[in-house]
Amino acid sequence: MAGDISLRDISTADAPAITALNNAAVPNVNELGEEALFALAGLAASARVAVGENGILGMMLAFGPGAAYDSLNYRWFDDRYRDFLYIDRVVVAEAARGRGIGKRLYDDVAAFAAGRAECLACEVNERPPNPGSLRFHEALGFGIVGRQETEGGVKSVALMVKPLP
Repeated sequence: MAGDISLRDISTADAPAITALNNAAVPNVNELGEEALFALAGLAASARVAVGENGILGMMLAFGPGAAYDSLNYRWFDDRYRDFLYIDRVVVAEAARGRGIGKRLYDDVAAFAAGRAECLACEVNERPPNPGSLRFHEALGFGIVGRQETEGGVKSVALMVKPLP
């Protein structure tokens, strides 16, 4: 399980590791350079990493309403929801999958959002397909509220929301 994993805020020293982690997950997330990814982390309401004895094993970035973030998927939620926390990217190192790290990151962001947001929001690729992510999100209580084509029809995403208590 993820008992030997700790969660903390992303720091400047994490930039190379989170960039490598992010770019190893393409096409499920878009590729970014170190400077761009760290700048994105700086805009996030919550920017967290999961750390184990061998370093960073996962990360999550989440944005609240009104963020200066020029993402088509983020904008979809920002145009339609008043109080939300948009999970832009969650990545777990391939070698660390199945240890509960993704769930820990989601539990962490839900705790952060408590009292700040009415729902968590995210998108999951349908083209190219990411059925594992879709099952994961549905198991956590996310439901599809819309769909959107991006990158000139190269990608299609399911836009998902999980209401918070």
